[in-house]
Amino acid sequence: MSPQKTALVIGGSRGIGAATAERLARDGFAVALSYTRNAAEADAVAARITAAGGQALIVQADISTPSDVQTLMAAPVAAWGGLDVVVLSAGVFATAPMISIDDATIDRLIATNLTGAVYVLRAAAGLVRDGGRIITLSTSVVGSNMETYGLYAATKAAVETLTRILSKELRGRQITVNAVAPGPTATDLFLTGKSPELVERLAKMPPLERLGTPDDIAAAIAFLAGPDGGWINGQILRANGGLV
Repeated sequence: MSPQKTALVIGGSRGIGAATAERLARDGFAVALSYTRNAAEADAVAARITAAGGQALIVQADISTPSDVQTLMAAPVAAWGGLDVVVLSAGVFATAPMISIDDATIDRLIATNLTGAVYVLRAAAGLVRDGGRIITLSTSVVGSNMETYGLYAATKAAVETLTRILSKELRGRQITVNAVAPGPTATDLFLTGKSPELVERLAKMPPLERLGTPDDIAAAIAFLAGPDGGWINGQILRANGGLV
């Protein structure tokens, strides 16, 4: 792969996003990664990339703010002359029964997971070079329909619909648009607040009987971003060990 290929991993400072940023860097991309609050985590990911001989750029952005999205998307173009791959890994997570979900949680999830996704995809549609890739992150709960995940899954189902439609709107530019929908994955976000017994139960649900790892999901994203994923377009890749 040409070293001039560039990627932007939104939410690339931790978890799946960090694993994706490092994987794409190993695959030859110059990688810009964004964070919202924790600069130290973003710095650590960038340091690992550069220590391995790659190129990394860090940008702070809140994707629920349109001006932040514009700044974020312009950064790799200004640094490297273009943008080939956008991975939308940023998102917020909360669960609650529908009867008790509070207004602040509703606003927060919709602002980042849905409205933020629209801002990112709108910008990516105009900035990604012909032949590039746009990859969103969904969730396999869209298929499993687990209780208490209603609002979170609904925002991600909307992202899946946006992904499919954008893939058609970019006809003629050889840009693919796909989503990866992880199942239970061993990230800090997933593990926090769960008892060891619940984690073990969730790990046993897929036929492969383990949690996914951030590297598992990064590998699926890298496939879609790389040359072997060029004929996959408008699809939702459920990376969940067979859970659903």
